Amino acid sequence: MAANMKAVKLRIKSVENTMQITKAMELVASSKLRRAKERSDNCRPYFEELYDTLKTIAAGNTDFSSVYAKATEAEKVCYVVIAGDRGLAGGYNGNLFKCFEADAKGKDYSVLPIGKKAVEYFKRKKADILSEEFAEIAPITVGDCFEVARLLCNEFKTGEYKSVGLVYTEFVSMLSQQPHSVPVLPLSELTDSENRQEIRNLILYEPQSEEVFDAIVPEYLAGVVFGAVCDSVASEQAARRTAMESATSNAEEMIGKLSLLYNRARQASITQEITEIVGGAEGI
Repeated sequence: MAANMKAVKLRIKSVENTMQITKAMELVASSKLRRAKERSDNCRPYFEELYDTLKTIAAGNTDFSSVYAKATEAEKVCYVVIAGDRGLAGGYNGNLFKCFEADAKGKDYSVLPIGKKAVEYFKRKKADILSEEFAEIAPITVGDCFEVARLLCNEFKTGEYKSVGLVYTEFVSMLSQQPHSVPVLPLSELTDSENRQEIRNLILYEPQSEEVFDAIVPEYLAGVVFGAVCDSVASEQAARRTAMESATSNAEEMIGKLSLLYNRARQASITQEITEIVGGAEGI
């Protein structure tokens, strides 16, 4: 009985130590989430407007000669996959990779991973990795996103890839994060053919729409990538906060059950000792 009580007590101490860690991680994630959400909210309007502008230009000019407006003859596609730097975030990384696998099924592809978990995942799969320069998402800046955009635009212009896609996690709310796979190049994949004629020739671009288009595309791509990075960072922190909150709650529940088990064992031990004392007294 004594050995059983000691094991339960050690188990309670172990769970308490774990709960302290999960509680601390929950508080850290909550603090980082506020900053990440604020950054995401601040950058989203600009990049959404930029995205819509490029769609409008591409939709209204069907006779484009721009290399960015039409798919190449290459068979390979490229994906920018934005994951987290660490685990302990519930299904955040797993759901993102499931979304990627569903979209990339049956395709010949290369990847540009952003985030340690993305790099580790594609190394395990022995996938064709375009660059590991952006292996950590935490220090990614706007300048880094322009580097990514220039790299992707150069590869696309040389005809290396048929298209470029972006896989990231959209921050919907504190409790909801939705992984998405969206096309970013060529711009022809973003247009709605039914609205082409309505938009066509309503806007004039100087000097030429093609030149404006080619100059804006790298800016657009950098903007979309940075917006996705901001959303992904906020989503990761929200998922980690939720996971750590759940882990802390489960630890508290486990401690309660173990304490009850310990108290019952202790009470049984005391009762047995009293019975033995009474029995010995009666024998005397």
